[in-house]
Amino acid sequence: MQCRILAVGSVKEPYFTAGIQEYLKRLRPVFPVTVQEVRDLPAPNNASAAQLEQLVAKEGEKLLAQLPANTAEALVVALAINGRQLSSPQLAAKMAEWSFGGHRELVFVIGGSYGLAPALLARADFQLSFGPATFPHQLMRLILCEQIYRAVKINRNEPYHK
Repeated sequence: MQCRILAVGSVKEPYFTAGIQEYLKRLRPVFPVTVQEVRDLPAPNNASAAQLEQLVAKEGEKLLAQLPANTAEALVVALAINGRQLSSPQLAAKMAEWSFGGHRELVFVIGGSYGLAPALLARADFQLSFGPATFPHQLMRLILCEQIYRAVKINRNEPYHK
């Protein structure tokens, strides 16, 4: 099964980029993960709730366009604050389960600064939360890479490389 992180926006800070690249490098030999970005849209100053809703919907359309039309091809995991919280061993078990689900690809989706569109959440097969705190989407990408790496190590019965 292929794994992809589909995210709104790019990572600008070198310290986040370095951390993400380190986990992707560690994963490459055993569970390669690719990262695909869609451009984030700028919010107008003092944007209204309706304007932000439109922005999130447009970003959602961009994300949905990057997913296979055939929903059986990809299992989509949306990172959502109201999603299901899993411990690292539970995430490892879920990833093992998903790998035998017949999907060609596992896609983790990270929204932009204002979250994920309802249409994208509806398309998701699973909504995953890393807790009730709000994280910047760039940091969330690093956290996700680390958790994927940890899950792979757990599933391979290998010690965690710190």
